[in-house]
Amino acid sequence: MDAMNRFLTRRALLERAGGGFGWLALQAMLGGKGMGSSGNPMAARAAHGAAKAKSVIWIFANGGPSHVDTWDYKPELQKRNGQTLAGFDNKTGFFPDAVGPLMASPFGWAQHGESGTWASDLFPHLSKHVDKMAFIHSCCTQSNNHSPALFMMNTGVTRMGYPCVGSWVTYGLGCESDSLPSFVVMSDPLNRGLPKGNASNWGAGFLPSVYQGTWLRPQGEPIDNLRRPEAVTEVRQRAQLDLLASLNRGALAGSAVESELAARIESFELAYRMQTAAPEAFSIGSEPEHIKRLYGIGEKHCGHFAAQCLTARRMVERGVRFVQIYSGGMENQQSWDCHSDLVGNHRGFAGEADQPIAALLGDLAQRGLLENTLVIWAGEFGRLPVSQKGGQPGRDHNPHAFTAWLAGGGVKPGVHYGQTDEVGHKAVVDKVQVRDFHATLLALLGLDHERLSYRFQGLDQRLTGVEESRVVREIMA
Repeated sequence: MDAMNRFLTRRALLERAGGGFGWLALQAMLGGKGMGSSGNPMAARAAHGAAKAKSVIWIFANGGPSHVDTWDYKPELQKRNGQTLAGFDNKTGFFPDAVGPLMASPFGWAQHGESGTWASDLFPHLSKHVDKMAFIHSCCTQSNNHSPALFMMNTGVTRMGYPCVGSWVTYGLGCESDSLPSFVVMSDPLNRGLPKGNASNWGAGFLPSVYQGTWLRPQGEPIDNLRRPEAVTEVRQRAQLDLLASLNRGALAGSAVESELAARIESFELAYRMQTAAPEAFSIGSEPEHIKRLYGIGEKHCGHFAAQCLTARRMVERGVRFVQIYSGGMENQQSWDCHSDLVGNHRGFAGEADQPIAALLGDLAQRGLLENTLVIWAGEFGRLPVSQKGGQPGRDHNPHAFTAWLAGGGVKPGVHYGQTDEVGHKAVVDKVQVRDFHATLLALLGLDHERLSYRFQGLDQRLTGVEESRVVREIMA
């Protein structure tokens, strides 16, 4: 017996003692638990049922846009401007000592499309697409603070360390591209910072790390080491990767439970393939001039966000499963967080996003991609109908009500679901909790939120948790 076989680790001993047909059966059982029959954790997998959408583009309005100033028109709020809101709990928002009276929306409103959807004049371009959208006006969440609310909207839990929606989707469906990440995240490119909680918003939590989002750097090379060093030839790099993969697979042999090692092997191979595919996918300069003009590429007020929306279209076109774009940076005036100067804040961020998102919807539609691409616009919470004192008038956080809209990907166009009260303070009809929103998103992708689970710490964990969740089928075509 050689020196290597003379000593066995406890894991190796258990493997050999419990091998044979029992081990083969275990491997077969684990084949459907995120590894895939090929052993590739990113291999494309069938959904639980009929899928209406194949991919998702989520425009995350970071900071919490005001629903009563964007998509939830409240004539009564206009009438009662300056009045006290009876029974209001001043601890609803984040600044209990700065609560003012009811404040009318300072923006103009009009009805649009055959659906007669009310939209504020913040969105002159998007208002032309309202008949493509399904609006949920009764969303509500569990926190009035950015970080917990961001985690809630992204992971279903107000604490960090849990897998985000994009990771769950990738875990459930895999990737249709073998040379691009399945889950891509783009953040604010104007040095306004990452959303609060940073990368935890697109982390894989207890899922294998291969399912975490790939963050694209907003300036410079989007991904580290995307280009091969000049001194390293393709043949030499391929030989290095083959040797590394051989060593890793030797450690992995007979141990299907070593998902982290399998994920690392796949990440090396994906990085190698991306060096060829990713530069082409990120190259929006190759787009026709009329497409660039449609999105607003090169325009001072929206060119940066236009580039991200156009990149998102190129991503899903090439098989990327989940794309998330953050509109706005860290907090306050750096995002949709309009504690003061509501008009300046929302005019600025809507001006950045309006034309590019409208172009994205139109571009996807004319390419035949919108029918299987789910586009989402939503933030982490809404804003209060009362004003926040101090400086230019603004609005504080409101966890009790906010609006989200969805388009394409099996969504019923031009519908409105749920209602807030007459001034937009609370959701009062057909409330949609975050877990319901997540269950609906998964259902549009053909995933059953009760079946999509991962064994962790002795429990079958789910994106929607253990509380009762429902799919909002009323917005599904």
